[in-house]
Order: sequence, then C-alpha cells, then structure tokens
Amino acid sequence: MTVTGERAAPAAPEARPTSVPNRTGIEVGPKRRLRESTLDEKFNVLGALVAGPTVTTLLFGWFTPLTGPIGWVVVSFVLFIAFYSLLVSLRSDREEVKDRITTVLLISAGVVLFGALVFVVIYTVGRGTIALPHLNFFTQTMQFAGPLDGLDVGGIAHAIVGTLIQISIALAITIPLGITTAVFLNEVGGRFARFVRTISDAMTALPSIVAGLFVYAAIIQLITHQRSGFAAALAIAVMMLPIIIRASDVVLRLVPGNLREASYALGSTRWRTVWGVVLPTARSGLVTAVILGTARGIGETSPVLLTSGITAVMNLNPFSGPMISLPLQVFDFVKSPEPNIIARGFGTAAVLILLVLLLFVVARLIGGKGPGQLSDRQRRRVAGQSADDARRMNRTPAASPAAPLAAQPTGTPAPANPEETSQ
Repeated sequence: MTVTGERAAPAAPEARPTSVPNRTGIEVGPKRRLRESTLDEKFNVLGALVAGPTVTTLLFGWFTPLTGPIGWVVVSFVLFIAFYSLLVSLRSDREEVKDRITTVLLISAGVVLFGALVFVVIYTVGRGTIALPHLNFFTQTMQFAGPLDGLDVGGIAHAIVGTLIQISIALAITIPLGITTAVFLNEVGGRFARFVRTISDAMTALPSIVAGLFVYAAIIQLITHQRSGFAAALAIAVMMLPIIIRASDVVLRLVPGNLREASYALGSTRWRTVWGVVLPTARSGLVTAVILGTARGIGETSPVLLTSGITAVMNLNPFSGPMISLPLQVFDFVKSPEPNIIARGFGTAAVLILLVLLLFVVARLIGGKGPGQLSDRQRRRVAGQSADDARRMNRTPAASPAAPLAAQPTGTPAPANPEETSQ
C-alpha cells in the first residue's frame, strides 16, 4: 500500500551487454576483438596441456614399458591434440573443431621450427666459445699453426677476407642482372618473359653441387685451369641469382598500378617510369631481396668446395690461386680428429651463423614496410617539407607598380595616358 502524495522511486535501468549496431540500426551482439581468447578457449588449451603430459607420464611410468624422452614428447603431443579436440567438440560443431585443430598444428609447427633454429644457434655458439674469446682467431691465418698447436695460435682472417671478396664479386654480378630481369618480367612481359620466369623458378631448386660442377667444367677446365676466388664467386652468383630475381619480382608486383598510370598520363616513357617511379617505390623490398640472396650465397659450401680450393694463407687476388671461405674453412676444420682444430671449426661456424642472422635482421628491418609506406623519420621529413612549401606559397607578394592604382577611389576614373594627365 502506497502513501498518497509520495511518488514511487524510478526503477533502475536494466544492465545490458555492450552491443554494436550495424548500418540498419539492428544490434548484432557484443563487440569482441579478433585476437582475444574467450574463457572457454583458454580452458580448452590449458586442460589439454595438463591432461596430455599427465596421461603420458602414467603410461611411461606405470602402465606400459615405454621409455625415452623423445617418445614421451611425441605421445604427449598426440594426447594433447586428442584431449583438445575432445574439449572443443563439447561446445562447438565439427567445422570449428577442424579449424581449432589446424590452428594448433600450425602453431606447433612454427614452435618446432623456431626451436630447431634456436638449438642449432645455441649449440654451435656454445661449442665455438672455446675459440671465439681469442683475438688471434680473427686476426691471424693458419699459415704457421699446426694441428697440435693451441688456440692462441692461428685464426680465420684469410677465410673472412676470402668470403668478403667472393660475395662482393657475386653481388656485382647478381644485383644488376637480377633486378634488371625482374623489371623485364614485370614491365615488359610476353612469351619470353614467361619462359624466363619458368627458368628462374627452376633454378631456385637447383642443387648447389650442380652449380659448382657447371662452373668447374665451364670456367676452370676450359679457361683458367686452376681453382680461384673468381670461379667460386661465379658459382655463388649462380645460386644467388634466382633468389634475387624471385624476391625482386614479388616486390615489383606490389607497386600500385595507378602510380604507373599517373606517370604515363604525364607523358613519361616506360623506362623513365621504371627509373623514377617503380624502382624508388620498391627500394626497400629490393634491398631485402639482395640481402636474402647474400645470406644464401655466404652459406654455400658445395660449389665453393669444387671451385675455390683450400689454402691456409691470405690470398687477396681472386683471379690467381686458391681462396678459402668461411663455409669451406668449417668443412676443412671439422675433418680433423684434433680437439683444438674442431673447436676452431665450431668457432668459424658460429661466426658464419651470426653473420647470416645479422643479414636476416637487417633485411627484416629494411623490408618490414611495404612499397609506399614511410617510416617515422621519413614521415617527419615529408611533413617538414610540406610545411615549408605551405609557408612559401602563403608568403605576401612584393608591392608591384600597379598597387597605387588599385588604391584609388572607385568613382575616380584612371587616366588613359600620361598626356591627358599633363593637360
């Protein structure tokens, strides 16, 4: 029973979940981020992660005579997939179960590949730390070092210099040839372009030993009659060229077509458009292609083994005498049964791995942005140039001789000529 004259307190509004209206004004449900996991998804993953290793431990320790860490990991992963699919199927349909299992398999494959890379790097660098702390390892050669000498004698300076000389010659050959071929494939086209693209794709899968045999038969046996750094550089160039062509081809395809059309509309020729529009737009991607090809060439061993020769002294002339490189030096070191020589081999391999990883990091930093995307520094520079142009265009023009005439009253006619003014 209510008292007369008193109003009932208004009821509190009912709490409603946050919803997102679509264009027609109909609410379509709460907003959720695509990368955000729900509580059910987290429970499914954590439950499968706990159940899989637990059941595997019971199988290996109690119910079956299974042993071994590798078998334990394999069985744990299989049971994890089984429990995860079971938990997901409780509240999802068949298609969603397939999607979740595929996602887990892809993530697991990425983890395995990354783990293998980390293991190789850590193991090689760990074994190479015996030789890496010695300064002479980077400044001396193996000319006066014997197999029984300690790590304080000898080094890989000749291999480092040989690698730099060979890769420089290979870059001088592959950069203009590879980028020009990629430009031809994208800007000219035609039947011959399809043939060239097919050949370059086939050369990507060419075994490195075949490239070494080709250079050995065509250059060493017929022309130079001796192994040299130049022959090794040619073999490395054969391996680098398809990588640079393929990567540059993909990058040039990403250049927007309207940029070419705008250049043609302004009256520019095809090659002027390529030189002034296409190549500057894809500059970062082309640099990435060159660095990836360089990383491939630095690590080649089979073609260098047949073409460069093995030496323990410094050779700065790539056209005369054998010239060893880092991969070939590793191969030569690890053949020895002496622990110190093997330690030098792992140290050389560690230097090679760190050099290749450095090149890939540089490629990632340079090629992290697509064509036309500017970095923060470039964006600030463009903004500064735009501000300077705006200030220059808004600047007040200087007073001209016709300015006093404009200041006269409207009703006063301007004199026709100076003679009427004098009269």
